[in-house]
Amino acid sequence: MIGLILLVIATLFVWWIWELRHRRTHRVPPGLQQSVELPFEHEFELYHNAFSLCSKKVRVCLAELEIDHGSHHVDLIETGSYENLSRVFLGVNPEGTVPVLVHQGHPVYQSHDQIRYAADHAPGGGPSLVPETSDQIQEMQTWVDRASLTGDDPIAETAESAGNCVPGLTVPLFCAMIADIPVRRILVGVLFHRLRTRPLLFLAMKIAGLRRLSGMKPAARIIRRSVRDMNIHLDALESRLQAGGEPWILGECFSLADVSWVVIFDRMREADCADLFLGDGLRPRTTAYRDRLFARSSYAKGIWNHEHPTVVRGTQRLREAKQANPKLRAVLAGELLDSAHS
Repeated sequence: MIGLILLVIATLFVWWIWELRHRRTHRVPPGLQQSVELPFEHEFELYHNAFSLCSKKVRVCLAELEIDHGSHHVDLIETGSYENLSRVFLGVNPEGTVPVLVHQGHPVYQSHDQIRYAADHAPGGGPSLVPETSDQIQEMQTWVDRASLTGDDPIAETAESAGNCVPGLTVPLFCAMIADIPVRRILVGVLFHRLRTRPLLFLAMKIAGLRRLSGMKPAARIIRRSVRDMNIHLDALESRLQAGGEPWILGECFSLADVSWVVIFDRMREADCADLFLGDGLRPRTTAYRDRLFARSSYAKGIWNHEHPTVVRGTQRLREAKQANPKLRAVLAGELLDSAHS
């Protein structure tokens, strides 16, 4: 009996070592990779995820540019599994991240590079998302950067961009969503993720559940910091719109800057925290700007039409938990609201 147990353990260990070697991930350079060739059926193809903030941004961009493209949905643990760590997907992107834009078989990595690449290589005759003057291009890039999600640990750099505030704001939503994700699927990340602290954090959220989130002081600190810095970024946006940026950040020119910001507002909707930043008449120009973004057909095509059932259930579960649990509501609304106005 002991021999059989040892044999099983040895077999599992050999399997894990083999899989680890074939699922090894590493950073990839941003931009177009001419030396990498992938199979393709369409001039443009996109590997993306329904919930991924960066995937949403690229889908909206492609919709604005009227670029038809092949679509490959890749599950993240947030939507059910670590498909992004599969051997198949790591052949597309060894970093294991989405989205990946593929043009004529060559991948383009990093969403802020992908949207600029798409704008520069869109078929002629379509709309342009890049202004003509160098000053406007520089201004556009400033606001693209301020909305971008960057770095391996964006939560530690929330002051850098609104995009880096999003993971902290998403913590309550993810706690609600992860109730639908089996533990065994999270363990895949523990075994193979390049940054194992993330799946370990997800596992802790799974065990604790949404109801206990109010007692998790590290999570509360992350949320407070994210709210504080998001307010700073939104104040800057309100000032920009007030200074003559309406209807769009660059005035009459709808650009990649606006493409980058629409996903920030959509995550606020999903995480049921929009009122924290835009409710009760707070930041009226930004609120009107958000509504104009949501009214564009690219929002429906790039985001709304990709709504994932796990996210929908998570948003509803989060709302119900906040209504039923005064302490949780205090952490996610009261304390954070105080931080927002401090």
